[in-house]
Amino acid sequence: MENGGVRINKFLSEAGVCSRREADRRIENGEITINDRVAMMGDRVMPEDTVYVNGRPVQKEEEMILLVLNKPTGIVCTAEKMEKNNVIDFLKYPKRIYPIGRLDKDSEGLLLLTNNGEIVNKIMRAGNMHEKEYIVTVNKPVTDSFVRGLAGGVPLVELGTTTRKCKVEKIGNRKIRIVLTQGLNRQIRRMCEYFGYRVEKLERVRIMNIRLGDLKTGEYREVTKEEYEKLLQLIKKSSNGPVARGTVNKS
Repeated sequence: MENGGVRINKFLSEAGVCSRREADRRIENGEITINDRVAMMGDRVMPEDTVYVNGRPVQKEEEMILLVLNKPTGIVCTAEKMEKNNVIDFLKYPKRIYPIGRLDKDSEGLLLLTNNGEIVNKIMRAGNMHEKEYIVTVNKPVTDSFVRGLAGGVPLVELGTTTRKCKVEKIGNRKIRIVLTQGLNRQIRRMCEYFGYRVEKLERVRIMNIRLGDLKTGEYREVTKEEYEKLLQLIKKSSNGPVARGTVNKS
């Protein structure tokens, strides 16, 4: 911890409680206290301070946890216990973790979970241009013009933006491989709808250097030492600023 302390939202993310963005929300809701007072946005935590979340003291998790889950459809990528089908209850992992980014309820495949908020921001921040790869099955034959259209950038009027150019490859009569470097709300589904296609199956198979491989649906594993070391190299120069609104991956 720095001599001048550490900002409360950063402290909570490094302690594995939640992301910085979620920490800000909890602070605004009055759920966080430092010693015997309610925390305010921008407060700094000193070495001698005790931080509480809803009255329970925060103990920083020293062990770095990074898991790969093959998320089934129907599971919601949130740590919010109010959500009936939240991924944390589904996983039943013995230590506190939360998902890195999101896959929508109808999508499946690779989801990373961690107790380290700094890694979350470095991986998911759209400005860092990190790749995420998907296999997508659509409702009718894939044409060359459809592939070119997806790759060239798609105007999404409802979101007020045009998607970045991306890599798209036809790998079957009704199947494509697509690699994105951003994660707009339901981006792939919206892109396909623009060209009159409907997504029937969407599976994420890679985030940066970490691949789903042959991990079975509903199962999880720890990242390997080699995967983790390579990941650290890839995010070494990445910004760890909070993920901007509208960039969280919900494809």
